[in-house]
Amino acid sequence: MPVNSLGRELPKWIGDYVVKPYTGAYEPQSFAGTVVTRRTPSQRVPGDSKLLPGLKEAVLASDLKDGMTISFHHSLREGDQIIGQVLTAIRELGIKGLRFAPSAVVNIKNPSIVDFVRDGTIDRIEASGIRGQLGDAVLAGEMEQPVILRPHGARPRAIEAGELQIDVAFIGASAADDYGNCTGQIGPNACGALGYSFVDAQNAGCVVVVTDNLVDYPCCPASISQQWVDYVVQVDSIGDPAKIGAGAARLTKNPRDLLIAQRTVELIAASRLFKEGFSFQTGAGAIPIAITKCLGEKMKERGVKASFALGGIPAAIIDMYDEGLVRVVECSQSFDAVAARAIYDRPGVVEIDNADYANAYSKGGFLNREDFGVLGALEVDTDFNVNILTGSSGEMMGGLGGGPDVAGGAAISIVTLPIIRGRTPSVVKKVLTLCTSGETVAAVVTEAGVALNPRHRSYQQLREDLEQTSLKLVSIEELQQLAESMTGVPKPIETGDKVTCIVEYRDGTVIDVIREIKRP
Repeated sequence: MPVNSLGRELPKWIGDYVVKPYTGAYEPQSFAGTVVTRRTPSQRVPGDSKLLPGLKEAVLASDLKDGMTISFHHSLREGDQIIGQVLTAIRELGIKGLRFAPSAVVNIKNPSIVDFVRDGTIDRIEASGIRGQLGDAVLAGEMEQPVILRPHGARPRAIEAGELQIDVAFIGASAADDYGNCTGQIGPNACGALGYSFVDAQNAGCVVVVTDNLVDYPCCPASISQQWVDYVVQVDSIGDPAKIGAGAARLTKNPRDLLIAQRTVELIAASRLFKEGFSFQTGAGAIPIAITKCLGEKMKERGVKASFALGGIPAAIIDMYDEGLVRVVECSQSFDAVAARAIYDRPGVVEIDNADYANAYSKGGFLNREDFGVLGALEVDTDFNVNILTGSSGEMMGGLGGGPDVAGGAAISIVTLPIIRGRTPSVVKKVLTLCTSGETVAAVVTEAGVALNPRHRSYQQLREDLEQTSLKLVSIEELQQLAESMTGVPKPIETGDKVTCIVEYRDGTVIDVIREIKRP
């Protein structure tokens, strides 16, 4: 059985999927030929309308057939109501065996996506992550074909390489006109940036815009142009924007999390890269929001301003922009209503294409110019490898998101996590699922100290900078041993031979696989 450069055993083939083992984060990859697209030319005569009466009519007009590929974006996250409505219409039309390829799958209920897997409407899934009931079903081996999981930046690469070709893209918009100009920035259910759907709009065989807020022509602003759109459908509701930030954008009061946040900011402030015009990404979640708040205070204290903040944007980053601490906010996803609105009414808050954010295989993106990237994790091991997918109980707990992209692109990438969660160590000898290669992680920050990675390209300068501070530097092995001394050695999770998920790296090579979890 082949072994990739990180020591993970991989099959040569998984069904029809040919495994290309991961060889390194910065190994050159050769890509020949031109960009692959399913986009087709079309002619609309003056007076012709794209507006259709319902989703069934749109599915029929799109010429969707058994075995084709459909896509969605996840800007509404847990508040999304479009996916369920579209899949229900497809099921009622009797279309089967579809490849479901959204930018990500969050824990959507009523209906649950797993229902469409079990009835055969969906038989393949490709996304950045799967959670909730669907994740449980996949890890239990309910799908015949393995799910392909890609980081956010790898999705546009795969589309342009022809590995993921989309037949019909359904794009939810909080405002649209009857000719297809649309946005997520305005309307009663505004979700903000639509950056994850730009590559779909420009490359799918057919593009259907779904909105609950039909506005006069032309829709302004327009995130997606009419030139990419085939049909428009108005529904009662595209989703609940209050659920966009569910569990993602809360400020912690936990003393342990606040300590980790404070130490992370101390690390950033000690670096020689923390100077006028630096750039950063902190993301959303309890610890990242605390880091953002603390970083803003440190910037005011030092009289330092950032050139740009990047990625998924919460209200805390918009507060920094409003205070003049950040010149430009490059937003690929909006994590709450404040961030969603900010793109519309603040000139320096800019909606960007996800490919411009995270695709390493383009002519250049924002991550190549990022100084500090803060990452969350479920586990990190003594080789600094990161798991952001599977929890200690063998459940699918998260998605790859942009984590591997940020780690690979930022000059200094920082993983933040507590050394234990409950009675389970978070710093381990070997992560259950390898998602982000340790060579791309500069530092791990915990409540018990900061571990620097000797293999990281910024190690020497970062160590020199931190030795001038009072930060407690420890080895990653010390953190692992401390965690294990507090919890004991956890019982290994039993897995079968069946591969349920393929975990791809940014370049399409396989960094790990997830096998079927054996339940007691």
